[in-house]
Amino acid sequence: MAQRYHRGHHHESVDKRCGETSADYKTNKRHRSSDEGQHGAAETLSAHRQLYERHFPLYKQPVEVGCFSLDSRRSFFNDHRQLRYYVQPTKSPGFNLRDGYTSRFVKRDDSVKEKLDHVLKWILANRDKIQTRVQTPSSSALGVDFVTWRGHLTKLLTTPYETQEGWMLAASRFRGTIYISEVETEAALVNRETRSERQEEMMYWGYKFEQYICAEDVDGTPDPGGVVNTNEAFCTVVQTRLADHKLLFSGEVDCRVKDPDAPPAPGCYVELKTSAEICTPKQRSNFHR
Repeated sequence: MAQRYHRGHHHESVDKRCGETSADYKTNKRHRSSDEGQHGAAETLSAHRQLYERHFPLYKQPVEVGCFSLDSRRSFFNDHRQLRYYVQPTKSPGFNLRDGYTSRFVKRDDSVKEKLDHVLKWILANRDKIQTRVQTPSSSALGVDFVTWRGHLTKLLTTPYETQEGWMLAASRFRGTIYISEVETEAALVNRETRSERQEEMMYWGYKFEQYICAEDVDGTPDPGGVVNTNEAFCTVVQTRLADHKLLFSGEVDCRVKDPDAPPAPGCYVELKTSAEICTPKQRSNFHR
């Protein structure tokens, strides 16, 4: 599956080439005001909060229907081999988040855009696990309305509150299902290619923090002396329903709790975050935003 992204002074388009799987294809764009004049009558979404202040539609608790792993070479495996387990640190752990940055760090090539490739591989291997409204098992239709990454949904839902970063999403409809993937904006490309060494190191700190408090097996302990390889990942695949729309999406998981009596996935998963020390009310507000 390949995508080409063309940007000119008077037009903007995305072409998707995937053989017989290509269908109605369109691009939804969210531009900052400085871009609107350059790109003419591009479709936009209003960011006025008042337009979205209404009763939230029915949203069912997501149910995990599968998972997959990506190894150190970004190869797909239809299993949970990359799942890690949370280990509670001591009260004053003394972590050195800079350790290993120059000697034990393998950074994923973020110029390679994988789109929905790994999610589609999971679907091909697990059609029987998808809870579908289609009654005939042999039907070629997937039986869900949307397939995407969790992060793409997050960008959509936080649009009214995001004032710094724009986004561009590509939506392809095939046999009744809309597949949503992200297209890198010019601003994001510039930001990625001009990151300073300091910014690169600060991004490493989050991965190093995970290494300090995650074990590879339920009875293991963290190994902070190992290699930090950001190609590796464990991803959950869940289904849910928003009003009348059935959603299937995947998201990367940092780790899970060790407690065998913990709620079933995804309720047992843990999201890890690092932050600068909070010293002011404004910093606390930004942290909880």
